[in-house]
Amino acid sequence: MENLERVVVVGASAAGVTTAETLRREGFTGSITLVGDEKALPYDRPPLSKQVLAGAWEPERTLLRPDSAYLDQGIGLTLGSAATALDLARRTVALSNGEEIGYDGLVIATGTRPRELPFGHDLAGVHVLRTVDDALALRGDLLRSASTVVVGAGFLGTEAAAAARLLGLDVTLVDPLPLPLVRQFGDRVASTIASLHEERGVQLRTGVSVAALHGEGAVSGVELTDGTLLPADVVLVAIGAMPATGWLTGSGVPVDDGVVCDATCQAADGVYAAGDVARWFNPHFGGLMRVEHRMNATEQGMAVARNLLGARIPFAPVPYFWTDQFDAKIQAYGVFPAEAEMVVVHGELAERKFVAHYLAHGRVVGVLGWNMARQLRQDRQLISPATAG
Repeated sequence: MENLERVVVVGASAAGVTTAETLRREGFTGSITLVGDEKALPYDRPPLSKQVLAGAWEPERTLLRPDSAYLDQGIGLTLGSAATALDLARRTVALSNGEEIGYDGLVIATGTRPRELPFGHDLAGVHVLRTVDDALALRGDLLRSASTVVVGAGFLGTEAAAAARLLGLDVTLVDPLPLPLVRQFGDRVASTIASLHEERGVQLRTGVSVAALHGEGAVSGVELTDGTLLPADVVLVAIGAMPATGWLTGSGVPVDDGVVCDATCQAADGVYAAGDVARWFNPHFGGLMRVEHRMNATEQGMAVARNLLGARIPFAPVPYFWTDQFDAKIQAYGVFPAEAEMVVVHGELAERKFVAHYLAHGRVVGVLGWNMARQLRQDRQLISPATAG
């Protein structure tokens, strides 16, 4: 961009921090302001549902950088104030503390916010898990409890269920779909994940939804749509997340399941998006894509910084993500459309050490490895461009 002297990054996230640091590494000498709605220094979120919840890490270990690193790089921090409005014409961002910040280049890296049930969130013991404060509050309740119900068997729900089980709680995992992570990986891998949890003592209640939460002041049980009442001292609601775009309403920035961007991650003149909130055109897969995974946040932050500085290079990654549950490390590259055929090409599914290829229209579009990282990295090269869907 020409006349780029002031960059504002809204979202003190992994994507936001990476954008700011890459601008400096690429030689940008103007002002950088990193805005975050939490008071805490920017931190990493994936460990919250695993190491922090299980007690293996103290919260300080999740910090992306020490305070001094931002000072050393000349990155200004405005923490504890959320962005409330954007004026594209005046190139200003309004904050909840009453301030207004002007920019020449703006990066939206506000991530997502958890979905909630339409009832019960006023009861003590009912949690969502997005922030470090959420993780600490949930862990505190788990340590004082005997039984927990996790609503939602996606990545967050299955990871949290594993962590709670390792803490010794009775854990029930509830999801309306027939198997955990079936939408992400298909029946065969999902069945293996289900078996892993059941063998470790997690009770699975799949194919059924939550009808109500019971309790007076504090949660005491979860009623399912089949009439079952599950006792629960703690309930974690992990039913997905929505892009944090409410502050952009009426701004003129295109929003549709995220900030809609072109292949360079540009959403409007001087405005880019990175991380979980960005829905951009990925030319490698030929369609719009929004990826809620840690590696994408880092790679997209770097790409956005360079494009702000004039590179104009399309961002065309092969997405990478992973999940750690009990003794399983499941890693995946690419996309996993529902119609894809899964073929185990290395190892054995039953032994829980394998690599599988997902094929669509005769081409490998995704590869998944279960405790087989080296072979998976080699097979990543086989992924071909295809429609993301």
